[in-house]
Amino acid sequence: MSATASARPRRWAPDGASHETRLHLAAHPFAYPLMRLLARLGPVVRLPGLGVVVNDAATARAVLMDERFRKDGPGSPGDLWTPVLGPSVLLNMEGEAHAALRRKLAPLFTPAQVASLVDQVLRAPLAGLSERLARGEAVDLVAETRLMAGAVICRLIGMGEVSPGDARAMYADGERIVSMVSLRSRRLSARQVALARGVLDRVGDIAAAAYERGEETTVMGRMRSLGLSAAEARGAAGAFFLTGTETVATFVPRLVALLHDARSRPAGPLELDRAIEEAMRVTTPTPVMLRSVAAPARVGRVPVRPGDRVLIVTHNCARAYGPFDPARTHPPELRRLWFGAGPHFCIGYPLALAEIRAIAGAVLAHDVRVSGRRAARGVLIPTYRHLWIRAVPA
Repeated sequence: MSATASARPRRWAPDGASHETRLHLAAHPFAYPLMRLLARLGPVVRLPGLGVVVNDAATARAVLMDERFRKDGPGSPGDLWTPVLGPSVLLNMEGEAHAALRRKLAPLFTPAQVASLVDQVLRAPLAGLSERLARGEAVDLVAETRLMAGAVICRLIGMGEVSPGDARAMYADGERIVSMVSLRSRRLSARQVALARGVLDRVGDIAAAAYERGEETTVMGRMRSLGLSAAEARGAAGAFFLTGTETVATFVPRLVALLHDARSRPAGPLELDRAIEEAMRVTTPTPVMLRSVAAPARVGRVPVRPGDRVLIVTHNCARAYGPFDPARTHPPELRRLWFGAGPHFCIGYPLALAEIRAIAGAVLAHDVRVSGRRAARGVLIPTYRHLWIRAVPA
């Protein structure tokens, strides 16, 4: 595997004054400086007690594309989530079983399907948000995106239309589970597993009831018509709940803040898409990815053997290319690396992108300014606890 990038990354330099760095330090005051220190040790380095650490985008992509590096072995995501979700969800599967489940689920995540879902769920809340901005109100964008991300997840697992309180509660339940995990986590404790199962059992019961109704206007009903078993549909609902609540809600406020700080405002859909991709690089929704070595191989110049743990520091791979620049073109090895690569590329990416486009597009249709912000603490994905925005009068 080559550790050479086609576009040479820049060496990391401390940017302690940036709001993004403050978010990371608020979320992980000890782990984040360590993670950035690892970036200075080279593209690939073996660290006792931690594993083989990858800081280079080309090498990371090669690992993710190689079947010798798995999600279901020692030190992999399976160690974290199998005790909670069971052995047969996309987060911890490999091989033909994984590919077969992805094929069944893929029709639910076509651009047309997710655009329709997002429009149904978010049309009214986005209209209300736009009206508030047009009136000159100060809006907490974090609260708004949590509400909308929660509403989409509620619809996805079969709840239909829900109240704002239910949507916020659903988001809070997802955040509670994800926040149990730190950048150093290898396994959840027995208490954490019990708490997570309590939440996910409720999610599973909702999904199972929607599956049994079989209404093809619902996502769970379509899962039944696509040939998923009740157990597969229930497991998929749990996985979507875990992965679908955080990305959008944490990312949109950071995107708007990055554009504000850069004094940049996308002029149309194409520029918005470029800004989204670049902000994804800087914020890195999945800062670390884990793989377990299943057969002898090399990671860069480092030999690995079965049972070794590979720690892909996606954040280091992405941030090596410099500060936020909406005009930046991403080299092939970097492209959407934070959503994975190969057979494990995030199946929910089209839905996340549709939500982000819809919310960010509605906000940035106004000339907004950040009027106040506060970092979140005790979270896995660094984000704002509050980000107040206000539109500048035309």
